[in-house]
Amino acid sequence: MMIYFIVNNTARTGKSRAIWLEMKELLENRSIEYKAYQTKYAGHATELARKISSLPEDRIYLITVGGDGTLNEVINGISDFSRIVLGILPIGSGNDFARGMGISRDTLCNLEQILDLIESDSEGTAIDLGEVSCEALDTPKYFAISSGAGLDAIVCKKALHSRLKKFLNHLHLGKLTYLLLTVESLFSMTTCDADIVFDHGETMHVSHMIFAAGMNLRAEGGGVPMAPDAVPDDGMLCLGMAHDVPKWLTFFLLPFLVAGKQKYIKAFECIPFKECTLHLSGSMTIHADGEYCGENTTITYKCLPGKLHFLKVS
Repeated sequence: MMIYFIVNNTARTGKSRAIWLEMKELLENRSIEYKAYQTKYAGHATELARKISSLPEDRIYLITVGGDGTLNEVINGISDFSRIVLGILPIGSGNDFARGMGISRDTLCNLEQILDLIESDSEGTAIDLGEVSCEALDTPKYFAISSGAGLDAIVCKKALHSRLKKFLNHLHLGKLTYLLLTVESLFSMTTCDADIVFDHGETMHVSHMIFAAGMNLRAEGGGVPMAPDAVPDDGMLCLGMAHDVPKWLTFFLLPFLVAGKQKYIKAFECIPFKECTLHLSGSMTIHADGEYCGENTTITYKCLPGKLHFLKVS
């Protein structure tokens, strides 16, 4: 059976190229029939995934080699989720999806396990995806980890072009990028009020919202547990929020957030939901799995239960 790979050779500040060469050697030693496509520009992985998922095969094994951004591009290119079984070999700087799914950073070991699953004709494990809609997007966008408005989105936007991130990646300290940018952005950002409407009929109003993130996994931004109780296979997302608190005080509460203890702090919320819409008093930056989604005043998060068939390894 043919296996398809989408490889981001710029991941981990270019070190992924050497890692992919090791993977190729393993594939050839096991006489695996495969096709590998290298991404060449932003959005290319989406185009490649669309092309691969349109092939006339009953089941298509598609493996991403890259980070969270590559994964997000791929899931937004899949045109027929019923025939795709997706695997991930995490070689990015953050790897929040891999961490949230319990996947180790031993890439060759992961590849061996994925190949074993494929040889056993695995259908994969069904997990949820999230979907975000907002006025800056022409069509809804899928996310595997999270989609956030406010502080976390501002940090993600800055990290996309951050020289600091590149520098810290060289020192194998890439996760510090998000923490340092969070501290910098917290005091310069503008907060908003929000009216939130949930699918089950509940509505709530919050003032001075600092962030609101629809979480499919428990952590984003290099491992920050924005929603400690979120799991990817329960048919629900979790809305992690900070609001009604001065920004200077939020700075001192960040250690509780990083430690996943925010449920003990009144300023934080973690609300499970299937669908909700946020109506903001002002425009806020939005991201999906760290990818910039523009400035928006209305955002809808929706859970898509069991949407993705995933090759789970450890």
